[in-house]
Formats: sequence, C-alpha cells, structure tokens
Amino acid sequence: MKDFEIIRNSSQGSEIGTESSNLKETPEYEFVCPMHEQIVQSFPGRCPICGMNLIKREKSAKFDALSSGFVKARTKSAASNTLTVSKKREYVCPMHPQIRQDRPGDCPICGMELVPESGINEEEDGSALRNLFRKMILSFFLSFPIFSLAMAEMLIPHEVSKITFGAGDWIQFALSSIVYFGPGYFLIQKGVKSFISRKLNMYSLITIGVSAAYYFSLVAIFFPEIFPESARMHGKVGLYFEAAAVILSLVLLGEYLQARAQRRTGDAIQSLLGLSPKTANLVLADGTEREIRIEEIKVGDAIRVKPGEKIPVDGVLEEGKSYVDESMLTGEPIPVEKKESDTVFGATTNQTGTFVFRAKKIGSETALSQIVHMVEQAQRSRAPIQGVADRVAGWFVPFVLFIAFLTFLIWMIYGPEPRLSYAILNSISVLIIACPCALGLATPISVMVGVGIGAKNGILIRNAESLEKAESGSVLFTDKTGTLTEGHPSLTDIFPERHSDRILEIAYSLESKSEHPISRAVVRKALERGVGLTSIREFSSLTGIGVTGKIGERSIFVGKRNGWTSVIPSEELLNKEEEFLQQGKTVIWVGEQNEWAGIIAITDPIKNTTYEAVSILKSLGIRIVMLTGDAKISASKVAAQTGIAEVFAELTPEGKQKIVKENKNGKDVLLVAGDGINDAPALSEADVGIAMGSGTEIAIQSAGITLVKGDLSGIAKAIQLSKATMRNIYTNLFFAFVYNFLGIPIAAGLLYPTFGILLSPMIAGAAMSFSSLSVVINALQLKRVKL
Repeated sequence: MKDFEIIRNSSQGSEIGTESSNLKETPEYEFVCPMHEQIVQSFPGRCPICGMNLIKREKSAKFDALSSGFVKARTKSAASNTLTVSKKREYVCPMHPQIRQDRPGDCPICGMELVPESGINEEEDGSALRNLFRKMILSFFLSFPIFSLAMAEMLIPHEVSKITFGAGDWIQFALSSIVYFGPGYFLIQKGVKSFISRKLNMYSLITIGVSAAYYFSLVAIFFPEIFPESARMHGKVGLYFEAAAVILSLVLLGEYLQARAQRRTGDAIQSLLGLSPKTANLVLADGTEREIRIEEIKVGDAIRVKPGEKIPVDGVLEEGKSYVDESMLTGEPIPVEKKESDTVFGATTNQTGTFVFRAKKIGSETALSQIVHMVEQAQRSRAPIQGVADRVAGWFVPFVLFIAFLTFLIWMIYGPEPRLSYAILNSISVLIIACPCALGLATPISVMVGVGIGAKNGILIRNAESLEKAESGSVLFTDKTGTLTEGHPSLTDIFPERHSDRILEIAYSLESKSEHPISRAVVRKALERGVGLTSIREFSSLTGIGVTGKIGERSIFVGKRNGWTSVIPSEELLNKEEEFLQQGKTVIWVGEQNEWAGIIAITDPIKNTTYEAVSILKSLGIRIVMLTGDAKISASKVAAQTGIAEVFAELTPEGKQKIVKENKNGKDVLLVAGDGINDAPALSEADVGIAMGSGTEIAIQSAGITLVKGDLSGIAKAIQLSKATMRNIYTNLFFAFVYNFLGIPIAAGLLYPTFGILLSPMIAGAAMSFSSLSVVINALQLKRVKL
C-alpha cells in the first residue's frame, strides 16, 4: 500500500500536505473553466479562452497527483523503508502560463506549442525539433517545383505546357495538396482551433490566407467555367497553389527558427542541470569507501570528496579542509576556503584538499535544484509589459481581418482587370504580412534569456515582474547586518568582566535556540570558553527585540535594552554601552530576575564589496537608505564608512515595513535588500524585494530577486541586467510593430497607383518570417551582456 503526500508549489507560496495512510481529500479549492478544463488556477477570474467565469471546485489529492505538483510515494515493507520522489510533468504555454496540461499540445489562446514547465528532456526536446525540421525541408522540397512551374507559366506558358503535356496545373495541385495536408497541416489545425475557441491569433490569419489561396485554386482547376472573364488572364483563371505552398514553407521556417531559439534560451537550465556529478564516494562505518550513484545518497551519509571532484549534494564539512569553486552559485571565480562546520553545496568543485562532509540536503532540496526550479518558474512568468502586447494582439487580428476584407472590396470595385485575381492576392498579402507572431515573441523570449543570464551570474529572479521593475529602481532600502556587513559577527567584549562567565552562560543558553547571526557569535564564544549550556523553560523570541526564558524560576532576557523597559540600567553600564557604540559595535543586554547582569559587545566587519557597490548604485541615480534594528550610533558609524547618507536605526520589523510603505508615492520604484526574518515584512512591501542568498528562508521567499553571493554588488548587477533586458524587449516590440504597420499598407496596394508596386503573398510570407527571426536574433544578443 502506498501513502501519498502532495507538495504543491505555487506563486502564492508552498502548500505542504500531510502524509496519510489513505488517499484523502484536501481542504483546498481551485477555479476551473466549465468549457475548457485545462484552465485551472488558484483564484477566481474569467477563462482567457471563452470569457466564462471560472467555477469553484474542491481540489483533491487524487486530482493533484494526476494533474500537477509533486507526488511523494512512500513504499513500506518489512525489509526496508524507501522514499521515492517523482514529479508529474506539466506542459505550459510560453506566453500564457495559466495554460497547462499533463501532455504536449497547443495553447488554445495563441496556438503556440506547449513546452515542458520543468525537467527538460533533452531527447524529447531534440526529437520535436528534428520533426519540425523534417517538415520544413519536405515543404520546401515540394514547394520549389510548384513555384518554378507557376513562374515559368507566367513567362513561357507554351513551352511549359509542352514539357508537362498540359498537366502543369494538376502537378501544382498534387504537390501543393501534399504540403497543405502534410507538413503544413498542423498550422491549419491551429488556425481552425482558434476560430472554434473564438480566440483569434496569428494562426487565424495564416489559415485564412493560405486556405483562401488553396481553395480558390482548387475550385478554379475543377470548375473553371463558374468564373467570369474578369477573373481570367490569357483566357485562364489564375491559380495560387504556389502562394499557399510557399507561405506554409516560410511559416514552417519561422516555427523552426523560433523553436530552435527557445531551446537555446534553456541553455542556462541545461548547463545548471549538467553540473551535478553522477557518482559519489560513500564513507562506510568501517572507514572504507564505496562508489554509489548520486540518487542513492541519503541524508546523514558521510561523503568523501577528492581534489578536482564535484561535490554531489549539499552538506556540512566534518573532516579536512579545502578551497571550493562556487562560481556556479555565486558567479565569483575566486575559490572559497572551507573548513570544519562550513556548508558545502552540490555541483560546486573541490580544488585542493580532500575532505569528508555529512549530507544534509539531497534531490530537489539542494541549492542547485532550487535554483533550477526558480529559473524555470521565472522564465515562464509574465512581465507586465507583455500585457501591452497581449492587448494589442487582442484587437489587432480582428483589425487585420477588416483591412483584408476592405482591401478585397476596394480592388474588386476600383482595381484593374482581372479584378478578382488582384483582390484575392492583395487581401491574402495583408493577412500574411500582418501575422502578429513577432509581437507575441517580443517579451517572453527576452525574459527567458535574461533570467538565464542572471542565474549564471548568481542573480536568481523569481518572476518577470521583478526583472522589469528593477530597471526603474530609484530608492534602495538596505539592512545592515548580513547585507552591508559580513553577517559573521564576533563577540569582542563582555562587561562587567568579573561576571563574564555568568553573563555568557545566560546569553548562550538563550541564543543557542536562535538562528540570528549575532546569536551564532555568542554560541561560538561560549564554546571557545567551555561555558556550559543550561536548560531553558518557556523560551520566547520577540522578533527585532530579543529572546526570553527561564532558568529554574528565574526570568532571563537577552536583546535590546528597550526589551525590558521597566528595568533601569546603572550609569556604569550606560557609559560602557556608549563607549562600545562609538566604536561601531553592536551592544546586547543580558538581564536576570529583573536586573541587568551586563552587556555584550559584538562587531561585524563591513564587506569589502560594499564600498564599491554603494558607489555604483549612487552613479545609477539610486538613493540608498539604511534600515536596521541596531543602535543609532553603531548604524551611523557603518553608514559614515560606506557613504550612506540616510539611516533609520533601532527599528522593529514592523517599523521597517512602515517606512517602506510611507515612501510609496507612485513615482519611485522601491527596492528593499535584506537577509533576515526581521526583513521579510519590508521585502514583501517593496516593489522589488532583494534577498541575500546567505539569509533566512523566509527572507528569500519574500523577495523577487535572490543574490546567491549575498552582497550589495549583486544589486547593481541585477539592475544592469534589468536595464539590458528591458532595452531588448523595447527593441523587439519595435521590430514587431514596424513590420506590421509598414507592411500592411504596402500589402494592401497603397503604392500601386503611384509606383505600380504590389507585394505578392510569398514576399509577404518571407517578411512575416523575417520579423520573427529579427526578434529571436535580437533576444539572443542579450547573452553578450557582461555584468
């Protein structure tokens, strides 16, 4: 019997179900379209396909297990307990992330092929690309003789008739039918689906244009007698089989180039996935080693890593020391020294020494897996600017259909003979050149490339909105500890010295239960001095203030002086606090049984990169403000050293959030950088939250951008990346619009009265494909950006 545990990831956070002995319903709801069951989301709204209101339904674990999310299957037996984790594969539209299903297919909104949301399958991806390439080659191979016959018949009709024994029209019909119902038919099907769903897109225009050319020619070749003389040239009704075949071939070329380019945008993920080693050296209880596959590693296993080898999973170093190349995580090429108790990350490369580490995170929990997942999610997210393109595309297709119809009428009424031929050709040209495929590609393809570049440089972007907004960042609110400073504080002083052991014992006993960097400094000093750990009752953490508890019946407190406002400190302690603060140190107060036992001074050195980063950010026109819970004197000292003019000190988490909220004026785009639990509210309040990768999980979850290396210089890089990506998107939109708005009048025949210039449907098809190609090539130029 298998038990199931559903772990569902969503943009709203993580929902973790509980393991049960039977498959039970979960008390969650989702909203689904009654007409299009593939439209499923976690909030009310309208179906993007038919416009109907989504209906609420209860979400079951069984549904989740079959449709989306992660499914953990725990198989229990007398012999062993094993845990197998599998992920159901989902396919999502690159332009409409709300469209997702558990099998390949086409997006019902824009018609684009759905792509795997995660877990890129190189073999499957390559197979689809090869299949599209074969269709394109076959289509061009068949279209060439059709085109040659059509052109030859216009120039030397009698010779062609002799060579083909009068069957030239039928040869065109046969070959174009193979192209239409063969390699090009999936494009026609996409167009038909768009009319059925009443969601017109670029395939709607292609289908109308190509089908009009093909079926007009079909009728002309089988029933030529129904056409008037005005539709004939040299006594024969004009055929447009070559236009239908060549246009389909050119569209297939565009589809192939687009698919190939989108595959290249996934290079960042592919390169990340390829970083993990396939095997590891397991250290057994008797000290011997055994090579195992990486999938066999369990939490708690001891793994030996030799010089030049890649670390298989995340863990803590227990024996030995070395230098490790963490550039795949941080983008920083300088190896990092690792010694006992330091954290090592999977897929990073050991440089010099040999060491043994204890596995702590495996599989999808490793830093690499989390990065890959975040990159995948961000690449499928939508930037706000894409909404502009979507709105334009929404009215653009009906507008083009109207212009094509108007073109047909004008040429039928005012055009030269044969009017019908001119009317059909020019209206088809309008339909083909106006296909808004480049408009749909403009934003998502740049976002995919930009997010991938960020991942390679230690900048993890959670969603496209953060990538877009960072460009306009004008105010940066930054935390001090762990952001401006190293975040590895050391305890330097205990006062009064005569009571130092007791003060340190109280502080150690409370701070051992906390994860704050300052707490770790206290714990390290206590361990160095061999101070004992006393059992604590009624432990309580007051975020941004301190921690309290009881030793026996005696109340104790460690934190800020205002945490025990009713206790008045001595003049001696106040003077010593002032002295420590003037030195730029952080002061922690220790109290016992409603009396101040003493104070602890802690120093946290400023990061070497902070000075240059502040200078770069200022040069970008960004106003920098420090928000910290530390004392005013200590915070001002750090601010003066780093060149930050505005400081708000002694703040609670709510205080930080309040200041950020008060600065929202609709003009400035607010960036907030932090790494702790106390920064999470402010990060959530920001237009763009930026978390340090070395920070707490809640800070990272609250942020739109995470800097793996965890220093201020990464913010400057993130802003530069955002600016480069947005410039690229604007250029793409220009390419998309200029082709359409310049091409449509020419295709309609605007230049014919003055210059006698007409645009054939085939040239229109080539121009349409070239516009998409321009957008793709321009997006790939982003890869040259140096951060």
